[in-house]
Amino acid sequence: MPELTTDRVTKHFKNKIAVEQVSLCLREGVYGFLGANGAGKTTLLRMLCGVLKPSAGEIRCNGVPIAKLDGDYRYMLGYLPQDFGYYPDFTARRYLEYLASCKAIPKELAKDRVQEMLRLTGLEADQKSRLKTFSGGMLRRLGIAQALLNDPEILILDEPTSGLDPKERIRFRNIISSLSKSRIIVLSTHIVSDVEFIADEILLMKQGRIIRQGTVPEVTESINGKVWEYLASQEEALRINETQAVSNLKNEGEKVRLRFVSDNPPCEGALPVRPGLEDVYLYHFEEVSEHVEHLERRTL
Repeated sequence: MPELTTDRVTKHFKNKIAVEQVSLCLREGVYGFLGANGAGKTTLLRMLCGVLKPSAGEIRCNGVPIAKLDGDYRYMLGYLPQDFGYYPDFTARRYLEYLASCKAIPKELAKDRVQEMLRLTGLEADQKSRLKTFSGGMLRRLGIAQALLNDPEILILDEPTSGLDPKERIRFRNIISSLSKSRIIVLSTHIVSDVEFIADEILLMKQGRIIRQGTVPEVTESINGKVWEYLASQEEALRINETQAVSNLKNEGEKVRLRFVSDNPPCEGALPVRPGLEDVYLYHFEEVSEHVEHLERRTL
């Protein structure tokens, strides 16, 4: 079984620190990295893949620095970047055969691996179609197929469901669940539902640091007593929505059920409820989202 560790890994670009003092120990299972855009997730994943070198700290695989493992580490690795390159005039099968050659997969194994990955990702019927005709969801599935060609022990996926519709996201989650045995899967996203049901551990990343790590129950329990619901009139709901951080709003007849994430009761009569992973995300990253929205309004 592989073991991937980071020891106080830091990465800075000029005066900006993108990742700061991150120490992790990853073993078999699915690890869901959650964070707002700009939290440092992509930079950390690129260092785990060896694409970027840390400014400080060290990354080891089975106790050996990945820089020393070099090609042996790359052979253990499958990587799907947020934007992966492809040749539009290639067919799906030709593209995977080409990448199998690039990954030095023996010819006698490559043909079977390509067909296996096409079946796994639901692209077998489209294997002779040119990639320029593929939808966004099909291209993301092709990206997963190329990452899995060498049957990697470590699979790193950066925003793998970006731009996908709900049906494609469910298909993706099912694929990942089927692959989670005997390998490390690192999945970075800002979409909570992508990891809520398949991740063995959740890691919350903010401003380059891991601020919380644990199973879904452990992470959600960390904000127990900070999630509230209140049944308000329509007028009351409008007024509260302007002054409080409302995470959800649902009409119930002439009333409106409001859900808040707050350290203290947001209004008289609000009752505590059990938190979910989405509540955790809003609790830690709400101010980031508000800052981004404020900037977007100013830009417009």
